[in-house]
Amino acid sequence: MGLAAMGLPLWYAREALAYDQEVAFARAKKIGPNDKIQVGVIGSGDRFKGGLLGDVKRHPAFVIVACCDVDKKHVNGVADLAQKHYKNEVARYGDFREISARKDIDAMVVATPDHWHALAAIEAMKNKKDVYCEKPLTLTINEGKAMLKVARANDVVFQVGSQQRSDLLFRFACELVRNGRVAKDPKDLKIETRIGDNPQGGPFKQVDPPQELDYAFWLGQTPDAPYCKERVHYEFRWWQAYSGGKMTDWGAHHNDIAQWALGMDESGPVEVDAMGYPTETRPLCYNHPRNFEITYKYANGAQVTCMAKGENGVLFTGKTPERRRQGPPPTAPWIFVDRGHIHASDERMLVEPLGSNATRLYVSNDHMGNWLECIRSRKRPICDIEIGHRSVTVCHLGNIALKLKRKLKWDPAKEEFDGDDEANGLLSREMRSPWKLEV
Repeated sequence: MGLAAMGLPLWYAREALAYDQEVAFARAKKIGPNDKIQVGVIGSGDRFKGGLLGDVKRHPAFVIVACCDVDKKHVNGVADLAQKHYKNEVARYGDFREISARKDIDAMVVATPDHWHALAAIEAMKNKKDVYCEKPLTLTINEGKAMLKVARANDVVFQVGSQQRSDLLFRFACELVRNGRVAKDPKDLKIETRIGDNPQGGPFKQVDPPQELDYAFWLGQTPDAPYCKERVHYEFRWWQAYSGGKMTDWGAHHNDIAQWALGMDESGPVEVDAMGYPTETRPLCYNHPRNFEITYKYANGAQVTCMAKGENGVLFTGKTPERRRQGPPPTAPWIFVDRGHIHASDERMLVEPLGSNATRLYVSNDHMGNWLECIRSRKRPICDIEIGHRSVTVCHLGNIALKLKRKLKWDPAKEEFDGDDEANGLLSREMRSPWKLEV
């Protein structure tokens, strides 16, 4: 798709092209033996076949030397693909602790289900590995706080896989919002993050786990539960025990963009309120509410509404101007962005260049490439661990409000609810033995 078809104005498209040419020139130099980054992959399922293999092929410095998964079919499938690409042996593991202990691995990709992100990433970081962890970063808010502490203690380059940060359309939208194209005053700004509803299903048929899957290990920290094929692999997202549903699936993308546009990468909302359909309580069923609407208020007056309804994407809306005596009634200015397009209520909002003193944001047009470059430079990547933690915290706050069915006050500095023991009790979950969150 051409840049014009995406809705980008010529001036911004030229900027993007110039940046890409500069990066391509820098990468054109021959990758020598000392430039190789030896990578281990923990969680060798859908993510690898869906995109990571493409990242591997685009970046000759990226070399997979080992794979790990509790499903032998998955680990063998990925290892076979990697061996075919690299033309050398790729080691295979079933326990993430063994692959993390290897001294010859520089960095780790964590692509497990959400309930394994914290434990696997912390083990890798304690072994001095740089980490690329898929979104959503965590299963709970306190996991994110622990991961951030370990990352900083070990000086780790940690990229969270919120790849919309490396999409020029989303960056363009955030720069326009930051520079007042939609609203001059944050209190006049309303953002809708439209993420779709949660799938419903079940009761599913209980069967024996397949021989190639170590199901007890797959469950890990979560409660013991009967096996059904709809519980594991991609479908884990729709079970509260393992993931936050659409709130942490698409919400981790779009709420991250809202945080970026608001300049809240190290903070978050101060209030959250939610409404949603009743949650399924029958066993062996997906159990996130189908529909929901969660409203967040920020200290600067901005408001974000995360919702199931509407066209998938992010809508930024400003204040409706006062009506004049003549002419049609005015409409509120708006910008809408999704994966592929950006639109505005008035084309001039897009085509007029930002001034020389405008706020400009971190530039990355290649999320995996940005991580690899930062491993060499030791700079923080575009979606550093604190950014990913703060963005998924927004999602977790929404799910907690849905669960408690009441308005909650949040202190983003202390990262706790104001005087609410019940809500603060949901910042973490009890882990099934022998798993512990150790920092």
